[in-house]
Amino acid sequence: MTTLAPNVLEMATGGVTTPAGFRAAGVEAGIKGRGGLDLALIVSDRAAHAAAVFTTNRAQAAPVLVSREHLAQSGGLARAIVVNSGCANACTGDEGLRVARGMAEETARLVGCPANEVLVASTGVIGVGLDMNKIRAGLPAAMRLLGADQGPLAARAIMTTDPFPKEAAARISAGGRPITIGGMAKGSGMIEPMMATMLGFVTTDAMVPRPLLDRALRDAVDDTFNAITVDGECSTNDCVMLLANGASGAEIDAGTYDVFVQGLRAVCLRLALGIVRGGEGATKLVTVSVSGAASRAEARQAAKAIANSLLVKTAIHGGDPNWGRLIAVAGRAGVAFELSRASVMMGPIVLFKDGRPHDEAAPEAAAYLKHPELTVVVDLGAGTASSTVWTCDLSAEYVRINADYRT
Repeated sequence: MTTLAPNVLEMATGGVTTPAGFRAAGVEAGIKGRGGLDLALIVSDRAAHAAAVFTTNRAQAAPVLVSREHLAQSGGLARAIVVNSGCANACTGDEGLRVARGMAEETARLVGCPANEVLVASTGVIGVGLDMNKIRAGLPAAMRLLGADQGPLAARAIMTTDPFPKEAAARISAGGRPITIGGMAKGSGMIEPMMATMLGFVTTDAMVPRPLLDRALRDAVDDTFNAITVDGECSTNDCVMLLANGASGAEIDAGTYDVFVQGLRAVCLRLALGIVRGGEGATKLVTVSVSGAASRAEARQAAKAIANSLLVKTAIHGGDPNWGRLIAVAGRAGVAFELSRASVMMGPIVLFKDGRPHDEAAPEAAAYLKHPELTVVVDLGAGTASSTVWTCDLSAEYVRINADYRT
């Protein structure tokens, strides 16, 4: 491994198994009706400190409830995470809870740890029972295939409508010791997490005390997974889980906290942007930057309103520089707004400023909107605070995917 100067961040190739002491696997257990990898396992060679954030949706899936329960019971320790795709195990009552607990128990038996040191996640169709027999049959194969080189298969096994897997890794130096952070995520539709993303799993070989680990995850999530939206929908299964096993020998404390969060945020942002790039039917990645707000919270509120506007998203998809839609959303976002001081830009092109349109720039803006990665900037004219969120365009393909999702 390259020796890094203190406080230097270096992005790396890899994912959840790039940090030392982690192995993963992805196998086909027959959960997806169409076949393919659908069961993933992440195992730490030693007990790791664990932190997680979960969906704010009140219709929480069985694996969310069980993982919360296990974190409380274990005192925040975890050895393994087991994940299935193809079935969300959500809105499935007592039977769903029994299956989620059974997934943890069977994994714990194979790994050799208490059941409450196993976290569980599921993704797929809501309201369909998950067949525990398929999980029970698939887990031994996953255990046999566990390896530090199997992270890519695990990243594929958690996909549903995702067009590609999402992995990221980074290296930092803290206290003179190198630390690695890695992760994988899935998500394509039903994305406005309001806590995390549909599913995200991050690992690090640093030793991080639990209070700092929990704080770090929340700090990183706020400006990454919580700053993306595909369709404004918050899932029943959203979660991001972070394991820190200390295999590098480096320990994070108050003095090295900031550089650790910098690395964690970089990994989470790459994963979050991958979710937006792979949004259902998406053809463009759109950065929405709001400035001139009365507070950061109001800037985020306005940015999310713009990013979720169907009229804005369809105009961007069609390459129409309709700045009026952006102003209209900003004005109804429920935040402080001064039209006479507001402005709208698409990339570097000013389309509206200080109450006056600049429609002569429309052809240049239309050409800009053909790019696959775009930025729209709205100044609310009401203060100095700002916020950035990421979204994608809305296409007919999104409608097709979601109209046919169950059938």
